[in-house]
Amino acid sequence: MVVRSAERLRAAEEVVAQLRGELVGSGVTLPSLRVDLVSLAGDSDAYPLVELGRCNLDTALRLAAVLHEGRKR
Repeated sequence: MVVRSAERLRAAEEVVAQLRGELVGSGVTLPSLRVDLVSLAGDSDAYPLVELGRCNLDTALRLAAVLHEGRKR
């Protein structure tokens, strides 16, 4: 079971790194972005959750602008 958890954690960390890179490339930094380790616990085969965390108003506005521009494409 430890190997399975390690695989799920590694996959989730890769997704978080990819998301972080895309956000930074768009001018958005979410300082609390990370894998939610509590959701990794247990016997479930489900992948853990990604914690987007909290951000200030400026970051929220930037994220909203990036999403808005993406929808226009």
